[in-house]
Amino acid sequence: MDLVTLAMDILFSMDESLLIIVQQYGYLTYPIIFAIVFLETGLVFAPFLPGDSLLFLAGALAAAGALDILVLFAAIATAAIAGDTCNYHIGKYAGRRLLKSGRIDKRYVLKAEGFFARHGGKTIVLARFIPFVRTFAPFVAGMGSMRYRSFVIYNITGGLAWSAALLSLGYLFGNLPIVKDHLSFLFIGIVLLSFAPFGAAFLKKAMRRKQRS
Repeated sequence: MDLVTLAMDILFSMDESLLIIVQQYGYLTYPIIFAIVFLETGLVFAPFLPGDSLLFLAGALAAAGALDILVLFAAIATAAIAGDTCNYHIGKYAGRRLLKSGRIDKRYVLKAEGFFARHGGKTIVLARFIPFVRTFAPFVAGMGSMRYRSFVIYNITGGLAWSAALLSLGYLFGNLPIVKDHLSFLFIGIVLLSFAPFGAAFLKKAMRRKQRS
């Protein structure tokens, strides 16, 4: 099974899977969610794990009384900040070797480097809301794009903002009947919306090339 297929399987079954986890494991759901968020943000090999959609669904379950929203926020924000910190240090101490080994898709590294070229340190905050770039941005920062002292500030800001925004959206809108009946399609919409900056950048480049020709 390739990574895209695995990601789609996780996406389509996440609403059922997370609800089962809550029912079977109770309070252990928090460390499970912590682990998923940490791995998705902290390991450059795991960008396919759910991020935005997981936070939205967790917020919806909190609104339904299945989870505590404050505990969720603390767990997810901590995992997101710790994950980026881990990824930064992986990039710093092993980034060049991993790139040479061919185990990392260089396309995503180049995209993250492009974000740094355009947005500077704000990339660490903006990347939180963009799948795949969220995983590769701290890795690239560790490879030399940013001093650690600056990275810490952006990392904390981005981790708090991302956690609060997605959990709040899920908490406020996740239990509306129309949303509950179409969760899978909503998750896909969240992913597509997250990739919108890539589409906008592609269209800009295409228009510039057309104007030059």
